[in-house]
Amino acid sequence: MSWKPDVTKLSYPCYLSLANQLEEAIVSGQLAPGSRLPPQRELADYLNLNFTTVTRAYNLCRDKKLIYGVTGRGSFVAPLPAEGQFLPGGSGAGQRGVIELGIVNGFGTVCDSVIEATRSVLQKGYLEQLYSYSEPSGHLHQRSAGARWLSEMDVKTDSEHTALFSGAQNVLSAALLALFKLGDRIATDEYTYSNLIGAARLFHIQLVPVPGDASGMCPEQLRRKCREKKIAGIFLMPNCANPTTRTMSEKRKSALAEVIGEYGLILLEDDNIGALLAASEAGYRSLFSRLSEQTVYIGGSTMNLCSGLRVVFAAFPEAFRARLLNGLYHLNIKTSSLDAEIMTELIVSGKAIQILKQKQSLAEKANRLFEQIFPGRCEPAPKGCFFRWLPLRASGLDGMEMERQLSLRGVTVYHSYRFAVPKHEARQYLRVSISSAGSEERLSKGLRILSEYLQTNQL
Repeated sequence: MSWKPDVTKLSYPCYLSLANQLEEAIVSGQLAPGSRLPPQRELADYLNLNFTTVTRAYNLCRDKKLIYGVTGRGSFVAPLPAEGQFLPGGSGAGQRGVIELGIVNGFGTVCDSVIEATRSVLQKGYLEQLYSYSEPSGHLHQRSAGARWLSEMDVKTDSEHTALFSGAQNVLSAALLALFKLGDRIATDEYTYSNLIGAARLFHIQLVPVPGDASGMCPEQLRRKCREKKIAGIFLMPNCANPTTRTMSEKRKSALAEVIGEYGLILLEDDNIGALLAASEAGYRSLFSRLSEQTVYIGGSTMNLCSGLRVVFAAFPEAFRARLLNGLYHLNIKTSSLDAEIMTELIVSGKAIQILKQKQSLAEKANRLFEQIFPGRCEPAPKGCFFRWLPLRASGLDGMEMERQLSLRGVTVYHSYRFAVPKHEARQYLRVSISSAGSEERLSKGLRILSEYLQTNQL
């Protein structure tokens, strides 16, 4: 048999004891993902138990999403959850039992509406139209739904100036490839989206860090940088910036827009939680609405709705249209039409808004829990933020070693060295995801492990 439980460790009730042994074998790695489990009747005979006892144990583990069944084939160990596998060198990547406070998965367990939308799409009579290379930027009805979605974030656009990309990173890569040239400079926050740093390096684009404050990048500092160097573009995350959580006031947005317009910079606006904020706050305004003729707007639908659906809508002016779509084609050929159709179904059916509200409620609860364990230690963050930016006291430990030590304690986090624009890291931080642990209980446990580690090491 592929798995032989220890008979001597069985205790009453036997089904619960057996389920605990199975969970331990999976979490410890003794049973690898995809492993076929012994047939229930065979395991019952081996353990001298009733068949129904084994069935109850398997069902319990299935409810915990540790195993799954395939009709006619049996039961199997479920695949690993997406834990710590996205940033290179992630400590603890792929280890069962490690609590994920590194990757920002955006409460991926909220998926019932996505499953329902997927089933609805599969029942439609035009699936064959989604299985070709046609419509690289998305079918007309999909782009129209995207324009409608973006309008909720104060982005007034139409289907001709909206396209579907395979996530925010894909938009950024296409924009860097199509709108900038070798050696161009792009202004960013001093700590910024780590994948932008990697993409800029690949495309030989120089990132110029601009100092900021609690409200984001400082307009006068940006103006000074523009005077000192020829800067071609700027990357901004105006709401809950990744990783710092800083959110711009409308006054700060207007002041930055003035400088951006003055120097003719190409603005890459990554509005990762704009949909969440727009759904709950009246009078929400984007930077795109102020600078629509020089902005590529990225609406963060993947994290907000479903990170596994690699679809995001981007809006752009006519001046960028041909170049940006050319970049999209040469990077992707096209975005998955099936993913795009599921996203469209979520928007048209109204389920997207329901998901936003569910995730906002979860984020508010997770932020309250974080504040209980780390009271007053971080800058205030929007209540819908999926992560926090935790300042550290001066230490001789480097970031990689800190991540390694925490991984050994059962927690994955990301250190600020991953987000620092080259030549800048005045102090150290941890970006702590509060949306990926899988449950409130695991999040609480992970945050307390982190708190104890920081106290022990006087960090």
